[in-house]
Order: sequence, then structure tokens, then C-alpha cells
Amino acid sequence: MTIKIASAPCCWGVDDVNNPHLPPWQRVLEEAAQAGYKGIELGPYGYIPLDVELVGNALHRQQLHIVAGTIFDDLVAAANLDSLLQQTRDICRLITRLPRPPQADGQKFAAPYLVVMDWGHPERDFQAGHSERAPRLSQQDWQRMVAHICQIAAVAQAEFGVRTVIHPHAGGYIEFADEILQILADIPYAEAGMCLDTGHLYYSGMDPVQWLRQHASRLDYIHFKDIDLDVYQRVMQQHIAFFDACAQGVMCPIGKGVIDYPAIRRLLDDIGYHGYITIEQERDPRNADSSLRDVTASLQYLQQAGFH
Repeated sequence: MTIKIASAPCCWGVDDVNNPHLPPWQRVLEEAAQAGYKGIELGPYGYIPLDVELVGNALHRQQLHIVAGTIFDDLVAAANLDSLLQQTRDICRLITRLPRPPQADGQKFAAPYLVVMDWGHPERDFQAGHSERAPRLSQQDWQRMVAHICQIAAVAQAEFGVRTVIHPHAGGYIEFADEILQILADIPYAEAGMCLDTGHLYYSGMDPVQWLRQHASRLDYIHFKDIDLDVYQRVMQQHIAFFDACAQGVMCPIGKGVIDYPAIRRLLDDIGYHGYITIEQERDPRNADSSLRDVTASLQYLQQAGFH
């Protein structure tokens, strides 16, 4: 197992670029480097500027690489396709002109990746984690979403050589077991891989160890989170949007929650996973003053647990 561990701006509460409380992107890079990370994700579209020289110089100062860019948006609506493809080109143009992150021996596809997540549907956001009551897409809407993902992946690959990975996300239309299995059936691995997220899997009723093992052959990239069980059990009893649950502290530093990371380490050894893992801990950005402490603790825990 050759693992490279990265961080992401969501650990500082950066998920909605319109949130007035976001910390400066330069601070996020500085604190990620201070915590000991060598890689970081770009974060949501529009947070870190699309300026190669500006961002490249900032990364160089902090000795960081960008390991992935993110499309976190409505993948369903027909009217949003032009925006999705513009985001694809803008993100890929930036991340491929920056110095490439180092590759791990045995890594299936070279980073940086394009992580694609569905988001922006209040009727699903408030049912995050509740498979039994969350509405599902009609067949027509599902097929349109699949087509959009395939178009994004085709542009990223053909124009920029960037591998697209699909990220099931709590509160979006690719969240629960039936939806993940359907997306795996509908989008061939030749077109896009998977980025499974331990925290989102658990939040949405799945066993992370089982799902990582079951879909090892489709796995290009992994996100690590941990979940505070007491907070999780409380928010599951509330009518609450996903990021409001995160603001209550449902996501905690790795090793302080319910997810069994020693078992995940053994699993990744078993399946021969090589490459990048990104630590995430969504929060309210008004709580970003504790981010450096938490991302440091998460990295140190994983290093002590044998993730090197």
C-alpha cells in the first residue's frame, strides 16, 4: 500500500462559495502546509482563483500540490449543462497547468482528478441519510444526469487528460446504495472512476469497509472522514440540511469517531490500493479557527495507524 494523504478546503468550512464567512484561500493553503500536508484539493469552483501564476506561486511557497478539482453542482437540470462544461474546462485548464502532484507506485490514474458530485436539491438535502424517505429521480431525469456526467468526463479526458471520479454525496441524488449501484451500472469504468467517501457512506447507511472492498476495482480515489456518533444519532432525529448537521459537529477528526480506520487500513492493504486519500471534515466556516488543530490531529492519527 503506497498512500499519499491530502487535505481539502471543506476542513475550513469551504463548501458554498457564496458563504460570507469563508476564510481566505491563502490561509487554507498555509495551514494545510503547517499541518504537514503536501497535497490539497482545489475546493468548490470559484474559491481558489483560476489564475495559474497566482495559485502556482502560492502553492510553491507552501510546497503543496493540487490533487483534485471539484464540480459540486446540480448534475440533473438540462439548463445547467453549459455551466457544468464551463466549470470542467476552467478547472481542468488550471489544474493541468500547475505542477503535477507526485504519483504513488501502482496508482491507476495520475492525479489531479476531477471529482464530480451532485448537489443543489432541497428535497434531497433535508433527507440526507434517510434512504427510506428520500425522493428518487425519475428515469428520464436519472438518464439526463448520467449523460451529463459522461459529457463532463469526456471533455476532461479528451481535452485535458484528466480522470473524472464520481463522488456519492449525502444530500445529492447519488447518495444511497441503490443509486451508487445504478451509477456503477450506467457509467463504464472506462469513462469514469469512483471516489468513495467513508463519512458519506456511513452517514447514508452503508458500511465503509464493505463498500470499499466491494467496489475496489472501480476505486480511483478515496475521501476519509469520521463521524461523531452522538451528534449523528441526534441529527438523524431532526429535519436538518446536511451542512447544518456538519455545523453541529457531525464530522470529527479522523480517529475520534465511529469509523474503524484500522480495519480500513487492513482492507486497503488487501485490495492493493495505491494513490491519494484526502481527509475531509465539513464544518461551519465560522468554526475555522479549530481547523488547523483538527487537520493536524487527523493526519497524525493516520500516520500512527500505518498510513504512509
